[in-house]
Amino acid sequence: MNQKFLTGQAVILAAGKGTRLVPLTETSPKPILKVAGTTILEHNLEQLQGIVTEVFIIVGHRAELIKEKIGNKYKKIKIKYIVQKEQLGTGDAAKMASKFIKNKFLLLNGDDLYNKNDLKKILKKQNSILLKKVSDPFGFGQILVKNGFVKEIKEKPAEKVSDLVNTGAYFLDKTIFEYKIQKSEREEYEFTDYIKNFIKDKKLNFVLAENWMPISYAWNLLDANEFLLKKIKKEIKGRVEKNATIKGRVFVGKRTTIKNGSYIEGPVYIGENCDIGPNCYIRPFTAIFNNCHIGQAVEIKNSIINEKTNIAHLSYVGDSVIGGNCNLGCGTIITNLRHDFDNIKSEIKGELIDTKRKKFGAVIGDFVKTGSGTIIYPGRKIWPNKITMPAEIVKKDIK
Repeated sequence: MNQKFLTGQAVILAAGKGTRLVPLTETSPKPILKVAGTTILEHNLEQLQGIVTEVFIIVGHRAELIKEKIGNKYKKIKIKYIVQKEQLGTGDAAKMASKFIKNKFLLLNGDDLYNKNDLKKILKKQNSILLKKVSDPFGFGQILVKNGFVKEIKEKPAEKVSDLVNTGAYFLDKTIFEYKIQKSEREEYEFTDYIKNFIKDKKLNFVLAENWMPISYAWNLLDANEFLLKKIKKEIKGRVEKNATIKGRVFVGKRTTIKNGSYIEGPVYIGENCDIGPNCYIRPFTAIFNNCHIGQAVEIKNSIINEKTNIAHLSYVGDSVIGGNCNLGCGTIITNLRHDFDNIKSEIKGELIDTKRKKFGAVIGDFVKTGSGTIIYPGRKIWPNKITMPAEIVKKDIK
């Protein structure tokens, strides 16, 4: 790597609420939502190991939870927090770090997954942006390039203008903040407006990402979970009873018991102090975090189960994200497939959004309790602390 362009500092934007991930973000900041045994933020800090020595995290929504989780140091990286008291946009958030930046800096979104090799590549080119070539660019900032440089940024255009999208990762000089920007139509200061001014009189390099994973909606957590679990290694730290079956790459944490008759088919992550089975079936791309109980004859497929959640006997959970401290009563069934096999849609901020998935179950917030025999329709969401009655059929979101 060209030592000339190495930076010791990074800024991570982690102040937003993540409204498209409700109800999960009602009780947790988006950057510390978990996938495959780690939080999004910790994954990104791990990728920054050996690249930077100091990270400024811009916090806002539930800032205390991020500080409590990450602390003032992550391995060899010093962590400093800057509080954005008003949610005035990414431009405002990034500029808050400018007085602490010495010269060049790496800027990342706090709620997408980045890869160390991609970050190393971007550091080889001064004043550069990390782009990703995608088949479906809608919902992202689309980037036009010419002669090896960025020509124009189109913010979420209605029509496709490019298959290159903005990943939100930049390697820049702090002089970027000398440009003047105005509030956007959303009444926020957008960091991309700094970039638009920059490319009017200077050249902005670009690098293509190989392993960037955006997390905009709850079902993207499942995408990220699958992506990371594909890299998991088999490691059994807990106890597996004689007649339980572990097949493939499965991680089992300390003091976890896999009881007789259970069949676990990797890749699967199971944290510490869990009680699994007997006779349950844990299918690929499932992550079960610490202190969970999965009961007799429960089947779980391609799902994320957060800490201290109990899923009682004879239940089915498929393609779902379940919050922490939940109790799914016996016989709870989360359906994940429409009878007409159409894509499943989920309501986000009053609008039905196509998940582009044939199979997608429920998104359940923290501290939810379902009565025995509850049936939940595909794509439905339940807000934190809500309760369903025995045999209730959940056809609409419960807020």
